[in-house]
Amino acid sequence: MHKLRIGVLGSTKGTDLQAIIDSIEKKELEAEISIVISNKKDAFILERAKKHGIDNAFIDPKKFNTKEEYDKELAKILKEKKIDLVILIGYMKILAPSFIKEFQWKIINIHPSLLPMFAGEMDANVHEKVKNMGLRETGCTLHFVTENVDEGPIIMQKKVAVYPNDTSESIKEKVQKAEGTVLVKAIKLFSNDKIIVKKGKVEILE
Repeated sequence: MHKLRIGVLGSTKGTDLQAIIDSIEKKELEAEISIVISNKKDAFILERAKKHGIDNAFIDPKKFNTKEEYDKELAKILKEKKIDLVILIGYMKILAPSFIKEFQWKIINIHPSLLPMFAGEMDANVHEKVKNMGLRETGCTLHFVTENVDEGPIIMQKKVAVYPNDTSESIKEKVQKAEGTVLVKAIKLFSNDKIIVKKGKVEILE
């Protein structure tokens, strides 16, 4: 059985990528990260990949006339790498419908809230709102990517408690820790064909 081949798309620091790398290096996860691609030249996620000897690429959106053309290039690279699973980690671009179709039920995104709360919003914004609204819990959601942003079938969620003395920064740290845990767990399930989508809902097989 071949190891699950992962392709990562990211635009930021890629903190969650570290959790996956650590699990692979500790042999807790039977998978390999075949490539990390960013649309931002100075995204730290590329540095993170380099540090661990993972193939990485910056693909400049300015070189493409449309989102479709850009995503076509992404798809080409991912197919050359024989990617089984595409993970979005802080990826700040909306994927073209043609790309989503091509990798249907093979693209997952980690979102820094308990969806449907704060759908379509970025992490700093979300944690700030959680703090300002005085919410007592927040968390993260891992879901399949569909054409409707942050509305794809939910794979799993993990809650974290929020305390009065928490700052948006400390909330972010807790949520990111939860995100790493959820991603590693889901990758294990995915690599064992334990995650299926039926009638638009996720079933996790025992």
